[in-house]
Amino acid sequence: MSLSTALKTGDVTLLPSRRDENWRWTDLRALIRDLPAGADAETVGYDGPFAALGGQERVWVNGHAGGDSQITVEAGDRVAVGFRFISTRPSGNASRVSVRVRPGGRLVLLESYEAAADGAIAAVDLDIEVQDGGRMERIVLAADQAQSITVSIAEVTLGAAAAYAQTLLTTGARRQRLETRVAHPGADASVRLDGAYLLADQRHADLTTIVTHGGVDGATSQLTKGVVRDQARGVFQGRIVVEPGADRTDARMGHHALILSDRAEVDAKPELLIFADDVQCAHGNTIGALDKEAIFYAMQRGMSVDQARAMLTTAFVGEVIDRIEDDGAREIARGWASRQLEGAGD
Repeated sequence: MSLSTALKTGDVTLLPSRRDENWRWTDLRALIRDLPAGADAETVGYDGPFAALGGQERVWVNGHAGGDSQITVEAGDRVAVGFRFISTRPSGNASRVSVRVRPGGRLVLLESYEAAADGAIAAVDLDIEVQDGGRMERIVLAADQAQSITVSIAEVTLGAAAAYAQTLLTTGARRQRLETRVAHPGADASVRLDGAYLLADQRHADLTTIVTHGGVDGATSQLTKGVVRDQARGVFQGRIVVEPGADRTDARMGHHALILSDRAEVDAKPELLIFADDVQCAHGNTIGALDKEAIFYAMQRGMSVDQARAMLTTAFVGEVIDRIEDDGAREIARGWASRQLEGAGD
């Protein structure tokens, strides 16, 4: 069951529901009664959030590709590519894209979700392969309309000594799920999976990850942070599986969220499933309010209570953004976070 399959067939019974444990906090079947028809491609006359960085760009408008839906980075090449997934109509659309990084290649993928129309329903499937010794960093900005629905699922396969790094940044939507599944070979490959959800009003964001370590000597580092206020809802599901024989795996997962109002909600489910002995694995999960002592300390230095809260919230999220490796993308992410957090301390 998946949103993309349901959109292609028009069959709402194929939508994920709470009967699926992995979807119990992001139930689509109870929400969507009718699947809208698709819309024609349109020309979009405005720039995406990463336009200032230049480089190649691929645009999908209402599910229609404005170019090749397969990107290949050849051995030894260093490439930056922008992916823009745009919904201009309250329609249903599904997109699929394939990414290949050949041995020794390097790719920076700058990905954005831009639902310009309330009521749009979009499904995006990404098939990503980073071959032996390749490197890829994926930075995602998801800025959907309040009443839109988006599900993005990335299937990532790594080769030996490959490096894959990812940062997902989102303001949520009526329902939004950004899911990443990584087939980790061990073999000195490394994975960094980070994310930040900054939610207000009645927005919903679900960051779900599954990393399966299948061989020896693999590393995974994961850090997700969230800030929710008003009646927003954040969901984090992180699962790291260490298969039998995947010895010397080093896997660390952390999820931390701030709840800034009584009616906001965070649901978190971090999991470690370990079937090997010689491993170093840990996870941490905290959900709470801003530290009152830290607010008091800042006020003693001359800040108002609102300034103190805003400063602490920005610093809280900044730990995720500081881990972005690409300099230009990191600066754009900082600006994005600053704009989203304006008024968060009120």
